[in-house]
Amino acid sequence: MSTLKLHNFNKHFYGVKAVNGLSLEFEAGKITGLVGPNGSGKSTLINLITGIIPKDSGTIFIADGFKTDKIMAQDMYDYKITRTFQNVRVFEQMSVLDNLMVVLTHRNALGALFEKKKKLYEDRAIEILEKLDISEKKHELAVNLSYGQRKLLEIGRAIAMDADIILFDEPYAGLFKEMIKKVSEIIKELREAGKTVILVEHNMEIIRDLCDTVVVLDAGELLAHGKPETVLKQRDVVEAYLGE
Repeated sequence: MSTLKLHNFNKHFYGVKAVNGLSLEFEAGKITGLVGPNGSGKSTLINLITGIIPKDSGTIFIADGFKTDKIMAQDMYDYKITRTFQNVRVFEQMSVLDNLMVVLTHRNALGALFEKKKKLYEDRAIEILEKLDISEKKHELAVNLSYGQRKLLEIGRAIAMDADIILFDEPYAGLFKEMIKKVSEIIKELREAGKTVILVEHNMEIIRDLCDTVVVLDAGELLAHGKPETVLKQRDVVEAYLGE
């Protein structure tokens, strides 16, 4: 059963067709790679799904039969959807631990600090930080982390949401080899847990290694959809994406 289905998604910016008539299905327990040249509509599609920007038209179907024409960003928790961003978004003036506490308690930043079950949530937060190999930074302000560590913290916040649908927008950008390996391990664990994972990524080696399915966009439209070993060899994909 597909966990997320999009029907006839459209978004135009001043006459430019950023997303044009897209209909896609993303399956539970699978990693779907979303690839394409710059300007192909990948991040725009992620923003439409998560309500960051409004779409012109289109319908979203979620596994339990829920259907909607609109998901607002503030409603993502209710729909069990979460995401990361190309440009890391964390609470810079809060500690690493408290960045996770805010998510785990589903409260605002101040309310999270006074949650009655604080110890239970702290234990879960530390467990996630240990998985990311940044638990030693738990009392550091997020602003003091390296770029790679901030990326890992944002991924940790996504994990803490315990969402069914997780969208990663270029999570590997700027990471060292060991961090790339760690992120891949986490994404594979999410698949094993039955999550629906959507991955925007330019590194084709990562796409081939991780993804069960690849969706290729070009100029806001679907160019190809299928298994990586097949799709990435198609001549039209090579010409559009690799410029050959």
